[in-house]
Amino acid sequence: MTPKRFPDAVPLARIRAESEQLEPGAEADGVVRAAGRVLGRREMGKLVFLDLVDRSGRIQLLCDTARTGEVDLDLGDIVGVSGRPAKARRGEPSIAVDELVVLGKIRSPLPDTFHGITDQEVRYRKRYLDLLMNEESRRDAIVRARMIGAIRAYLDGEGFLEVETPILQPRYGGAFAEPFVTHSNYLDQDVYLRIADELYLKRLIVGGLERVYELSKDFRNEGVSYKHSPEFTQLEWYEAYADYRDTMDRTEALVCRAAEAAVGTTKVTFRGHEVELAAPWARVSFVDALESKGVWSRDPDELQTKLSAAQVDTSQDKTWTQLVDHAYSHFVEPELIQPTFVYDWPIELSPFARTTETDPSLVERFECVVGGMEFANAFSELNDSIEQAQRFEMQAAERAAGATEAEEGDPDYVEALSYGMPPTGGCGLGMDRLAMVLTGRDTIRDVILFPALRQNE
Repeated sequence: MTPKRFPDAVPLARIRAESEQLEPGAEADGVVRAAGRVLGRREMGKLVFLDLVDRSGRIQLLCDTARTGEVDLDLGDIVGVSGRPAKARRGEPSIAVDELVVLGKIRSPLPDTFHGITDQEVRYRKRYLDLLMNEESRRDAIVRARMIGAIRAYLDGEGFLEVETPILQPRYGGAFAEPFVTHSNYLDQDVYLRIADELYLKRLIVGGLERVYELSKDFRNEGVSYKHSPEFTQLEWYEAYADYRDTMDRTEALVCRAAEAAVGTTKVTFRGHEVELAAPWARVSFVDALESKGVWSRDPDELQTKLSAAQVDTSQDKTWTQLVDHAYSHFVEPELIQPTFVYDWPIELSPFARTTETDPSLVERFECVVGGMEFANAFSELNDSIEQAQRFEMQAAERAAGATEAEEGDPDYVEALSYGMPPTGGCGLGMDRLAMVLTGRDTIRDVILFPALRQNE
């Protein structure tokens, strides 16, 4: 029977750092203990060389069979070792093993240990093998964890309170999306998996918590693309007495802090482009961006004509809102490579944002785009209950015209606003998409440990 525990093991990276300070052929005096998986084996007479891997990295084990006895191991076995930091004669950081014990026995043969797993489907379906065989996949998981830890630390340090809101909701809202629906036996009614945290978090602002955030799993009953997953992780924060320009500044600071903590730099490569995440980011208004492409109009017929002339298929666009959103996603978003705030959006696209001071048809909203991909969305939040009720009515008209993803409305949220909400800036930032940027991955499936997959894929 293998041991049930192996205490006092230290990360291999720490031992490797100590070994690198030695002269070739030398050994340190102190004894260290380490554990990991054997992923390589070479023999030279009575010497057996093993490659030991843990989360922190890799190190060579020097096993003198005259001291350790026969090394009866298979590739993939999990072992614990005790020995001394050493450097092999050829300069490889190592552990000179005094004792080696098997902690977990492999029963299925490993894939090719040299090339790792290259088949994408296998990587997604058997993530445990992907992490086991591919060092880059382990690195991506660690980068994501460090990113989230840094974001939490930043918001906590700025006086925000981390909260939890319902995943199962009697009404869904806070975004344009189709929900997942299920049935609650206890409530005897259908409920929805949340598509966003927004409306519950703003109820907390009404309640006086003033600065709140949530790192949450959200769910949208939609297809998969390089940037879409039906189950995803989102950060939302709301800050009383702030507007969308304050939120722009906070978004720049938060992303910069996350990048420095996760990858040690604000300069990353994403989708083939060198990207600088340090502030200040570019800023362009929604209308100016579309006008520069010749596809801005408030008249639906004229806008459809402009898009058709540009050979854009508008057959699925039933309202002006869908047309203008299509124009933005087709002409503007893909060309924004460096981090950019696109601000001041049409009111029809933003039912929860306050109107601008100069144009009541536009609202104080921004999206952040990098590498042609939107990764954050923010508002100066609408805090007038009467106007919010009117916005919901506007969305009902959109639904009646065929925009099935438009907001359904939430009378309880309107009632909450009727008790008064301070001016508030709020932002939703996709954790998966930010992880894509920081790791340089081109698809969201690479940064979600267990992505949604069809059974027959």
